[in-house]
Amino acid sequence: MIKRYLTDNIAQDLKEKIILIAGPRQVGKTTLAHYIGKNLFSPFAYFNWDYQPDRKKIINFELPSSAKLLVFDEFHKYKGWKKYIKGIFDKHKDRFKILVTGSARLDVYRKGGESLFGRYYFYLLHPFSLSELINLKPEIKLFEELEFSPKKEGEEALSLLFKFGGFPEPLLKANERFWKRWQAQGVDRLVKEEIRELVQISDLSNLQVLVEIIPSKVGSLLSVNNLREDLEVAHKTLTSYLEILQNFYYIFQISPFASSKIKSLRKRKKVYLWDWSRLEDESAKFENLIASHLLKFADFIKHALGEKAELFYLRDLEEREVDFLVVVNGKPWFAVEAKLKPGKTKSLEYFGKKLNIPYLYQVVMEKDKDFIYKNVRTISADKFLTALV
Repeated sequence: MIKRYLTDNIAQDLKEKIILIAGPRQVGKTTLAHYIGKNLFSPFAYFNWDYQPDRKKIINFELPSSAKLLVFDEFHKYKGWKKYIKGIFDKHKDRFKILVTGSARLDVYRKGGESLFGRYYFYLLHPFSLSELINLKPEIKLFEELEFSPKKEGEEALSLLFKFGGFPEPLLKANERFWKRWQAQGVDRLVKEEIRELVQISDLSNLQVLVEIIPSKVGSLLSVNNLREDLEVAHKTLTSYLEILQNFYYIFQISPFASSKIKSLRKRKKVYLWDWSRLEDESAKFENLIASHLLKFADFIKHALGEKAELFYLRDLEEREVDFLVVVNGKPWFAVEAKLKPGKTKSLEYFGKKLNIPYLYQVVMEKDKDFIYKNVRTISADKFLTALV
């Protein structure tokens, strides 16, 4: 088993507070929880809300006194989970450490009410990235130039990630037949089981159609009106569908960066998939892969280091555009343009000057590229991604 990138941070934080771990289905939340319990907090007790005997123990508060850690899995499905966890923590925080996993509901409802306020740390578990796959732990130095590893394993890791995505099971099996079956079953279960169970939708078929349409929109500016017309639904309905798919970690969206220094777009977002391997177009797939790595990097800085890290894209009214901008505490750190092959960098250069962006990168799929031209560093993805978590 590959030790996940959040393990040490979670283990340290468990000594102080409740840990909430959210993330997509089958991203490895349960495996991570078992690893932490078995190796770092043994003996531990594991409860899965989907398993009826465990559910009965939860409701009856049958908590083994010998356990150092209590793990509650799929707990977002229990309507009263926050009140339940708060009660255990307030009464038994000197006896038990508490780790809770879930998907959409765990993430959404932690924002409502304030019953867990001051009692928890939240982590979002992402799919495997290149550094994690080859067991690299890059040191993060905010606002300094990224440090890249010379490890050659990055080439093979990038090839596997590009083909099979970052979700543990299909990636580590690296079997095309399994990957295709896993994909087909995954989307079906997401819509017909997970979403249907937790969200009231009058017409599930429309949501299924949207799931099929979205991959063709990856990397481009998302037009809600066009999608609304395609599905023949109201604007409010389409917006709610997108929110559902984001809350259940099928998609993520990034917004344009707003600044008084540029005439930027204000509302149009770009959409990406959590599982980029579903995309057929190589250019869109590569851009999505880079977007996913950068989002994981920003989320790690936010949740593990406590800094306000955000991922944006750049585009102005003159249609100059750069794929990604990483911003920390409101200040641009570095911008990234993702391309299969080296190309023109005029937009990178323009925004770099306008916004005083310290570092500019053109990240390419081609191997053995690493050169600087007009303050833009063109670098191969297998090398660039070694600097990210």
